[in-house]
Amino acid sequence: MASLKQLSSSSAILLLLLPLLLLSVFITPSHAAGIAVYWGQHTNEGSLSDACNTGNYKFVNIAFLSKFGNSQNPQLNLAAHCNPANNKQPNQDLPKKRNQGVPLSWRWHFRPLGNAVLDGIDFDIETGGVEYYDVLAKALNSHSQHNKVFLSGAPQCPFPDKHLDAAIKTGLFDYVWVQFYNNGECQYSNGNTNSLVNAWNKWSSSQAKQVFLGVPASQAAANSGYIPPNVLTSKVLPAIKKSKKYGGVMVWDRSFDVQNHYSDAIKGSSV
Repeated sequence: MASLKQLSSSSAILLLLLPLLLLSVFITPSHAAGIAVYWGQHTNEGSLSDACNTGNYKFVNIAFLSKFGNSQNPQLNLAAHCNPANNKQPNQDLPKKRNQGVPLSWRWHFRPLGNAVLDGIDFDIETGGVEYYDVLAKALNSHSQHNKVFLSGAPQCPFPDKHLDAAIKTGLFDYVWVQFYNNGECQYSNGNTNSLVNAWNKWSSSQAKQVFLGVPASQAAANSGYIPPNVLTSKVLPAIKKSKKYGGVMVWDRSFDVQNHYSDAIKGSSV
């Protein structure tokens, strides 16, 4: 998954674990709703600063930490942004943000982005075993006695998620961006929002502190589950924003968002 890194007074960056750990960046986390996005897997998405400077995102998840655990050397895979073999820092975006007073957080003893530190870890676990992620969450949270370590996750929409259920039940996850796509039983389809809303209501009862609606930023971004922006703002959001745990919308990913301008179309309605 990823970890979170704060970007400004309203957004943040995370690092992602996808049997992987994910790096993430937050812009000062708050209880106000906002948009989260994943960055790092396509060159046409621009730099991390480009993403942050749009003003559209409250959270930026840096994807992916593709190798970790079992005494392995961690490996950060940012596709063409940098060389995974040597964890070469792709640019100086994060240090610059920190110099601007942007809080960051990090994965202990693993500093793939130079002197920059990140604000937390995002768990995007979609394959592999299901054990010990609750133990990992507790261990990471133990560092919060010094500086808050934000924990987030990207479970699939069938409830409960088979990989992250135990971890989420710890009550330590600040944010979960549930993937309401590529899962026919709980996604939007052909104008019907019932399956999505029913699944949302289940996730709203979880121990996560805030729940986000995860959507593909374009039809090409997922095999199924794309929600046109006008449908999202007119039908879906009015139905789910009633939840006290509503946190906002997560879009996959920055590259598809650049092409389809999805966040531009929904940013006024997601809060």
